[in-house]
Amino acid sequence: MTTTNPLPPSTDTAPVSARRLNAISLVLVFGALTTLLDTTIVNIALDHLHRVFLAPVADTQWIATGYLLAYVSVIPVSGWLSERIGARSTWMVAVGLFTVGSLLCGLAWSLPSLVVFRVLQGLGAGLVLPVTITILTRAAGRERIGRAIATIGLIGQLAPILGPIIGGSIVQSISWHWLFFVNVPICVAALVLAPRYLPATTGQRGHRFDLLGFVLLTPGVALVAFGVSQLTGTEGFRAVQAWLPLTVGVALLVAFVLTALRRGTHALVDVRVFARRSFGLSSVITFVGGFSLYALMFLLPLWYQQVRGVSVLETGLLLIPQGLGTMAFIVLSRKMSARIDQRVVVAGGVVLLMLGIVPFATAGASGESVLLLAAQFVQGFGMGAASLPVMTLAFASLSQAETPRGSAAFSIVQRVGAPFGVTVVAVILEHFLAGAATPTAVAGAFTGTFWWVFGLSAIPLVLAWFMPRSRS
Repeated sequence: MTTTNPLPPSTDTAPVSARRLNAISLVLVFGALTTLLDTTIVNIALDHLHRVFLAPVADTQWIATGYLLAYVSVIPVSGWLSERIGARSTWMVAVGLFTVGSLLCGLAWSLPSLVVFRVLQGLGAGLVLPVTITILTRAAGRERIGRAIATIGLIGQLAPILGPIIGGSIVQSISWHWLFFVNVPICVAALVLAPRYLPATTGQRGHRFDLLGFVLLTPGVALVAFGVSQLTGTEGFRAVQAWLPLTVGVALLVAFVLTALRRGTHALVDVRVFARRSFGLSSVITFVGGFSLYALMFLLPLWYQQVRGVSVLETGLLLIPQGLGTMAFIVLSRKMSARIDQRVVVAGGVVLLMLGIVPFATAGASGESVLLLAAQFVQGFGMGAASLPVMTLAFASLSQAETPRGSAAFSIVQRVGAPFGVTVVAVILEHFLAGAATPTAVAGAFTGTFWWVFGLSAIPLVLAWFMPRSRS
């Protein structure tokens, strides 16, 4: 990519050349990676920020919770906004909002100001990923949609690997302010490159905003996300702050679905796409993946820190093999996916994931390091095989016109399903940890939780065989 011979701007949504697709992917990676990195970078620094601001842990937690609620609240409007002003313009607005939020977070002078600026960050970040999916899948076309999804999967895999390493290094060596400042130059580079390389599309000025759908869906998603975030307390589902927002949130979501079915394509999110076998089943598999794929990402860092006693930075380094496993699948899938039924790929991925859990479920407080690192590589390969073909199947079933709102719908499933599954596993772990006063008891609590994740992985394994027979 050079500045002396830029690619000509594209003004339509037709599939583009391989050279242009590479350029588009690079720009989108710049923007999307920072929003995903920000979650892991900041989350590992919450304990440090709690000491910096001399605030209770419950108050400091709003640095993460405020970001999460803003993130999920804005996803429902991403499809409509992409149609209204164009996907590229929406993406640039989102990255710009995230950049300003990051700068203000770094300049925050108190915990309340930091929480407010994190909300601003979350509003931008929540728009970025669904619009990234829209731009990339449209540019790739049906023939190369698997490649587009692989790029998105690569972004998602790099975040949990790099986040703890970058966050730990910043906290230990520089200043907490740079947890946020680090986003700014990357996002600015993305904004400079976007007008030159991202395809430009015209908005549909006459498309009316579904105000009723917004009033029902946005607070519904936010309340469910907040209720899920409160489940890890000592009372679990019995806590009023957990079951009340969950109940109200689910009621609002049901009301939205009923109104959306009547409005059809005019709804904020066209829920009828879930009735298609490919999109609906892919969404279900993605949702239940929260109990296995995403829960494992939650458990492993805790296991290393609480059972093996390693630092946050060391934990990030130890998790690298998992990311390498997913990258290995992405590289190999380009050659093998065209010849293998995707049901076999997904089911095989889940089996590999389950095999990778066993060494952790049987490990003690020391030893077996090489086996555990190898198991993480197997897990990562399995995660890639179990998730990326599922996403490919979902988006291959959408027309170009349906992609923006389909991306929003799928992103909602991901952002609600993954935290819900992780929270259920966290509740299981907390149950096992209750009364665990010795290192052996703590290790035993994790052992029991790993076996639960192993068992819950059987759900996507069964569902994989109901997927349409296909080769991508």
